[in-house]
Amino acid sequence: MRHRYQTYELGDEDIHVRSLRDTQQFSDPSGIAQALGISAANWSLFGVVWPSSHVLARLMSGFDIENKRILELGCGLALSSLLLNRRGGDITATDYHPESEPFLLANTRLNQDRDIPYFRADWECGDSSNGRFDLIIGSDILYERCHLSLLAAFIDSHGGDACEVVIVDPGRKHTGAFSRCMGGYGFTHYQVKPSDTSYLEKAFSGSILTYRR
Repeated sequence: MRHRYQTYELGDEDIHVRSLRDTQQFSDPSGIAQALGISAANWSLFGVVWPSSHVLARLMSGFDIENKRILELGCGLALSSLLLNRRGGDITATDYHPESEPFLLANTRLNQDRDIPYFRADWECGDSSNGRFDLIIGSDILYERCHLSLLAAFIDSHGGDACEVVIVDPGRKHTGAFSRCMGGYGFTHYQVKPSDTSYLEKAFSGSILTYRR
């Protein structure tokens, strides 16, 4: 498994990230990912910084996080979590992929920051033993239509009575169905385009979705 190292300029902070060299990398010698239902074709997707993740991290660089307990869903390489951790935020990261946690640990140490709390999350599990959060964030997590109701229920079980959810979606066409699911849990929403994505290599056609209750 080969790596690459990049630095992301996010507001006043430089965040260093060790990622997979490319999406052709694969290493599952013990079959852990396979046992979780993660195919070889999808194994590497956690290990690169996607445009939506970069957009979310830029948004979080100036976001009000004071006195908020924050959860990043489907964190992958957790660029936003790394940035919020640097800012002193109360951030917890979560993903389903078994390699997300060791990469998170390696990257927090690469940035010489404190360790970030992490738990592996299965959206089908209603366990809320990790408590409730004031702000829940995620990027490119609306990729499977069959998972939308599961994700909305997971957010409901982990979000506080007063909760804000911010999701950057690259334009996967599931936002309407997901917003209807969220409405069933008392969330209102609005959707905007990022004001500036000139820092990305390619044009970004996605949106920022914000839900509140």
